[in-house]
Amino acid sequence: MKLMAIDYGERRVGVASTDEMGDFALPRAVWPNDKTLVDKVLKFREEEEIGKIIIGESRDLSGNSNPIQKAIDSFKSELETRLSAQSSEVEIVCHPEVFTTLEARRLQGRTEMTDASAAALILKNYLESR
Repeated sequence: MKLMAIDYGERRVGVASTDEMGDFALPRAVWPNDKTLVDKVLKFREEEEIGKIIIGESRDLSGNSNPIQKAIDSFKSELETRLSAQSSEVEIVCHPEVFTTLEARRLQGRTEMTDASAAALILKNYLESR
């Protein structure tokens, strides 16, 4: 099964997906966080035949929600509602992410794809935790 990960940010959202076998995390896209975001995610999910969506869960080192987590929860809820309306059986899960954007910058420097690389790190961590 092919998986997709989302690194949700206030201004930009990074997207990654696995290969066909679900083994490797690949950075795919960075989209502006605007009114078209959910539509883009749903279109990507359909085109890539994604079976599960992993969203980075933003918590501090003590395990408390960061301020952006409320927006992430709202985004997740909207995705679930829209997928349900489409009769799509796609599981959406949250997976802890800490410093993935900083790690992506450390590994590759700051580029246009940094947020997608952060999403790939979320996905890699998710795959390793299974």
